[in-house]
Amino acid sequence: MVLEVIYQDEWIVAVNKPHGLLVHRTGRAKDATVFALQTLRNQLGRHVYPVHRLDRKTGGVLLFALDEDIHRVMQKAFAEKKISKKYLAIVRGFTDDTGIIDYPIRKENGIMQDAVTRYKTLDRVELDFPSGHNKTSRYSLVEIYPETGRQHQIRKHFKHLHHPIIADRPYGCNKQNKLFKEKFSLTTMMLHASKLKFVHPVSERDIVITAKIQSEFQRMIKILGFRYPH
Repeated sequence: MVLEVIYQDEWIVAVNKPHGLLVHRTGRAKDATVFALQTLRNQLGRHVYPVHRLDRKTGGVLLFALDEDIHRVMQKAFAEKKISKKYLAIVRGFTDDTGIIDYPIRKENGIMQDAVTRYKTLDRVELDFPSGHNKTSRYSLVEIYPETGRQHQIRKHFKHLHHPIIADRPYGCNKQNKLFKEKFSLTTMMLHASKLKFVHPVSERDIVITAKIQSEFQRMIKILGFRYPH
């Protein structure tokens, strides 16, 4: 595997992480043998340091530092909410034009953490195949701006709204996931980290890193008939 490098200078590097690829080794996914961290390290021939995380099932912008000092600075910037993040998702149902989800998330140790997500609906489609008791199926294409960075935050928040992300397991809708697998052969979760924006830790320039949506996401946008210009 060769990762798509979408930004690189002498201090930081970003890739467009494929859906299904773990960032690094973890005891929770013993089936995995390929990881973004090791793959990029081998690809560049040098150490790299991940400054944030993406779920295994999420594709898109993944940022690494190229030395430990920059790693610490960038992690601090994430922690202090100085880095803006934008995601794209396909969800069940018709979402509001805009919204703010302010809903605490419970950590594994039971502690509740504040979590806030803003979103904007880009397009909605209604298709003529049944969904549950309904004669048609409704879906929304949404742009998402998480203001905090809790584990599985976006996935949990859209489940909380009753607009789960398509092909999300375990937070999605089993009936929808089954429908998409059988009708469209889709098993890829429809969540993509599309953009990061921040001030460069050394040059102090504004940096915007954008990752193009990947093939399965593009396929579903076309099949479902969403209007999306990019």
